[in-house]
Amino acid sequence: MFELPSGAEIQGIIASLKASVGFFIPEIYLSVLFMLLILVDLVAKGRKNNLLSITTLLGLAGSVVFIYQQDSLPAGELFFGMYVLDEFALFFKYFSVFSGMLAVIVTMADEQFEREVKSMGEYYALIVAMVIGMIMMASSADLLMIFLSMELVSFTAYILTGYFKRDARSSEAALKYLVYGAVSSGLMVYGFSLIYGLTAQTNLIKISAELATHGYDPLLMILATLLILAGFGYKIGAVPFHFWTPDVYEGAPTPITAYLSVASKAAGFALLMRFFYVAVPHGGLPYEDILGFDWLSLLLILSVASMIYGNVVALWQKNVKRLLAYSSIAHAGYLLLGVILINKIGTQATLVYLLSYFLMNFGAFYVVILISNKTGSENLDDYRGLGKRMPLAGAALTVFLISLVGLPPTVGFYGKFMIFLALLDKGSLYIWIALIGIMTSVISLYYYMLIPLNMFLRESKQPDDRNMNPGMTAQILMAFLMFLTIFFGLFFTPLSDFAMHSSSMFGITFPVK
Repeated sequence: MFELPSGAEIQGIIASLKASVGFFIPEIYLSVLFMLLILVDLVAKGRKNNLLSITTLLGLAGSVVFIYQQDSLPAGELFFGMYVLDEFALFFKYFSVFSGMLAVIVTMADEQFEREVKSMGEYYALIVAMVIGMIMMASSADLLMIFLSMELVSFTAYILTGYFKRDARSSEAALKYLVYGAVSSGLMVYGFSLIYGLTAQTNLIKISAELATHGYDPLLMILATLLILAGFGYKIGAVPFHFWTPDVYEGAPTPITAYLSVASKAAGFALLMRFFYVAVPHGGLPYEDILGFDWLSLLLILSVASMIYGNVVALWQKNVKRLLAYSSIAHAGYLLLGVILINKIGTQATLVYLLSYFLMNFGAFYVVILISNKTGSENLDDYRGLGKRMPLAGAALTVFLISLVGLPPTVGFYGKFMIFLALLDKGSLYIWIALIGIMTSVISLYYYMLIPLNMFLRESKQPDDRNMNPGMTAQILMAFLMFLTIFFGLFFTPLSDFAMHSSSMFGITFPVK
């Protein structure tokens, strides 16, 4: 018979919730910012788009203070184990907030919003909502919280992708994104239900303990983890869950394309690592064989397939955004190389790579926006001769593309160097995997360099005397991002130290080699 909790138990629950709320301040603050933006949109008059963008930037910057205050707090579980606070989660909180800020800045530079959208209130509010969702994804330690946070990010992403309602490409991208997202979410939830059926637990740490103590049905565990991997694979855009990526990246507003390719992918990797490192320990460590099924080999295959497919298919792309979409698939493969190592060096390398990808990919998309403002095109052939008319944009884009290839002295070189170094440290088998990564990077050199080749070494087919100056503010930001890309390629210790500090994950003890 069901028994109501006693007064003492209720008081204990209330006290636990109060204690947890004290560690939830950044999320509460951002939720207030979300509502404030809607209110400002309703009451402000005149040039309220500028007011909204500035309010969003200042509001997101303010959240950094609250996140910084959490850095000195001990790692632990919140809200009865549904949420965790640790160095790993804090890394992605910073990452999500700064990605949101840069997405706002890039949006302010995109002139298409002025032509297509009258009011930006909902847009900036959705950006903040997506930041909240990504922060919650990184801290989720429970199947229910994982699903809720992923859906918050997904629903806002669907709306933002189709924000240009009169643009057929944007509407098509949003519809495809919604359909693929619904299917992947359904598969993931079915996998969660199987895990719950096996363990009667939703907390990742308790799931791990239950599986280790009482065992499991191997075939059912294989099916559950494959279904869950489909959901996570969709979020990170890895092969074979990548089908949405090219069309969505091409059709979405360019700031949203940049945001999805960096921040959403990073949040997906945060979830992937926390789930597989914490919840699936078989024989004491993740990825060991289950009935002869090697999870390490499975993720390795996904990684190699993503690197090869993304880089090879990008060779034939003529639209720059679509080219960068396939590039994003390839970079998901490089990031997976760090994940499959299951040690602190691999985790550190993955975090360093995400930081480098943040700088170079946002920088590349920012320049693409500035060029699109002046030319009205994202076609590769329309980049001919732009190096002479937009010299700083050409130089900055070249630096970002060199960094995406992974060449010195850029931050992208250090990111890939860390990944390959971690692979070589693991053993002789991984030397071949590192060689595949290097060879696919060589392939990427060809299609990345087609862009500066057109900009600097080919003349435009049609003479154009339009003013191509993007403006002083845009040039300053371009130069700043280009400077950071080179600076952290030469002086990479701060990134390395930050990633090392952030690689500690609550609920997992990495094996000592």
